[in-house]
Amino acid sequence: MRFPRLFACLFFLSAAASAAEIKITVLDPQSAAVSGAEVQLSRSNDARLDIETTSAEGVAVFKNAVACPCRIRVLAPGFAPETNDLHSPPTDIVTMQLHLAPAAETVVVTATRTPVPVESSGAVVETLSYAQMQLMNPVAASDALRFLPGAIVNTAGQRGGLASLFVQGGNSNYNKVIVDGVTVNEPGGTFNFGTLPLTEADSMEFLCGAQSTLYGSDAMTSVVQVSTRTGSTETPELRFGADGGNFSTANGYASVAGAHSIFDYNVFADQFNTSGQGVNNEYSNSLQGGNIGIRFNDEVSLRLRVRHSNSFSGVSDEWNFNGGQIIPPDRFEYSRLNNLLAGLTFTVNAPSGWQHQFTGFEYRYRSNNADPEPTDGRISPTFGNINFVYDDIAHINRAGFEYQGDYSERSWAHTTVGYRFEQENGDVGPVDATSSGHRQNDDVYAQQILALGRLSVIAGARFVHNSAFGNTGVPRIALTFLALRGGNIFSGTRLRFTYATGFKEPRLEETFAGPPFSVPNINLQPEKNRSFEAGFQQNLFASKLALSANYFNNLFHNLIDGATDPTTFITQYINIDKSFAQGAVVELNGKIWSNLTLSTAYTYTSTQILQAPLCTPANFCDPLLGAGQPLLRRPKNSATALFTYLGPRWGANLGATFAGRRPDSDFFGFGIDHSPGYVRLDMGGWYALNSHVTTYVNIENVTDKFYEEVTGYPALGVNFRAGMRFRIGGE
Repeated sequence: MRFPRLFACLFFLSAAASAAEIKITVLDPQSAAVSGAEVQLSRSNDARLDIETTSAEGVAVFKNAVACPCRIRVLAPGFAPETNDLHSPPTDIVTMQLHLAPAAETVVVTATRTPVPVESSGAVVETLSYAQMQLMNPVAASDALRFLPGAIVNTAGQRGGLASLFVQGGNSNYNKVIVDGVTVNEPGGTFNFGTLPLTEADSMEFLCGAQSTLYGSDAMTSVVQVSTRTGSTETPELRFGADGGNFSTANGYASVAGAHSIFDYNVFADQFNTSGQGVNNEYSNSLQGGNIGIRFNDEVSLRLRVRHSNSFSGVSDEWNFNGGQIIPPDRFEYSRLNNLLAGLTFTVNAPSGWQHQFTGFEYRYRSNNADPEPTDGRISPTFGNINFVYDDIAHINRAGFEYQGDYSERSWAHTTVGYRFEQENGDVGPVDATSSGHRQNDDVYAQQILALGRLSVIAGARFVHNSAFGNTGVPRIALTFLALRGGNIFSGTRLRFTYATGFKEPRLEETFAGPPFSVPNINLQPEKNRSFEAGFQQNLFASKLALSANYFNNLFHNLIDGATDPTTFITQYINIDKSFAQGAVVELNGKIWSNLTLSTAYTYTSTQILQAPLCTPANFCDPLLGAGQPLLRRPKNSATALFTYLGPRWGANLGATFAGRRPDSDFFGFGIDHSPGYVRLDMGGWYALNSHVTTYVNIENVTDKFYEEVTGYPALGVNFRAGMRFRIGGE
């Protein structure tokens, strides 16, 4: 009887060992906890066992883990993937310290809605980390986006002016903008990146190309996603600081963050003010926000994110064309914005290999654009007096619910499925003649990722039912192939191809605008894009540098234009126009030295309006908008360069942006048909006096170059800010 009993004891001991708990701590290069990292545990035969997400303290726990040998892999946005092979069960906590990686190897989330290395994401994704944004110290998102390859930022004037993003030749309303998981575009409308503060932003991801399969309407040429920093230290950490500069610029900010027991938190605020340069260019923005999480156990968590901003911008309007003042600036026009976003996400990491996310969200947008009284001398040769007095509002709400499920069948296969329900409500137009609209969207989507040796396949589709325009569907397929593994000099050659379609729903005023100036068109269809992309990535010198090129080809069709009756001047919007864009982006990224990185890119863009039958003199259409003309405000040639040094005691950056001559119009009949090219230089740096006090300085437009990103709107001259930030606690 002894041998059966001994065998039974050994069997149960073996089972207990095979069900041992594995605890993993994930740290960044400065040994700070990394929250929200995806930790994968798999057998050596590549069968996926389990996936966990690190807590605010950077800890992931695998209960009932199988016996080793096994492999741990960590994917955290902004860092390189990290792998650890365990040959026997660990007797203590396993520590995984992450490392910063060249842009080509950085882990991103936006490309597939799940963490993947960018080189295998099947998309062009550019990133900015928390450390980089601390060094840039941007006033708004537009100040950071302009340095990302493929991004063309055009700001109408100075701080707070309408800052539009043009990507791959598309319109400025072809970008999906997501902050803390909440869409912040107007439905189908242009987004002002000049009034989006990046205070306490942990990362920014810029995803190029048609991405409506995963993100729905508006993701015609890009997705921009911003995420807020999560508290991670048991001792509460107070951060605060202030800076000031020329043009009566003043900025103050503070945050309190930490993690205790099952809770983590980050509560913050920011106030920025400037008088601007010249007449009626003042700008102010107040921001308050919070990011609060509860981790009930290793599988279940809840996170609430809230942001509120309130801004005022003086608008001098068009007045100085390519360096010559033709009319006086407007002295009284202004723009007010008041935005509130909230998102509540419930996450369940169970059963094994599954992650379920249930998110409720709301975005409230309130704008008031007005010119309460005329400015003398604003006379146009075509239209005469252009002292327009107006008072327009937009009161828009977006609210809904989204479910996303992720299942990792194996280490080489991952499935994403989702459902999104959203209601859009709005009152837009003149205060005495607003138009009201309501739409409802029901979306279902799915995506499959397969890593088949050297070949990676990403295929997905989305079906949308809209209560106004009906049904539409968008597919996407992306292929990446590792053509050559290479050696120390040529260390990997990867080819990439993408086919996708995108769509953008009409603006509320285009569908629902009514008397006295418009006729509604309830059957107005979404604008669409057919997109091809092809490119390569060549890693060099043991992947320290990466040279890449991406060709894009976009056919924008079903475009919306206003048909105006020449006798009654009543307008109705219809789908009628078509345009085309193609070009290429060539990038060189990597580490020049241990703490010195380079990101540089050249973009060539060729565009043409293929069809615009309503652009006639009878419709008072500018000839620059007619068929055969290039699309406005897209330079054929543009380039960026960003050098970044991040050391333990100091950091510095030097950035340059170049935009060539581009077509534009004054729209008032002054005969202005372009904006000249320009080069702008920015620089900044910080120095840590000790672990609690840091000084910093930032200078924009170092050479005091006169230039206009939008014709008639002079950009800000040389401007600087200097200040100090403090940190108390957080150990």
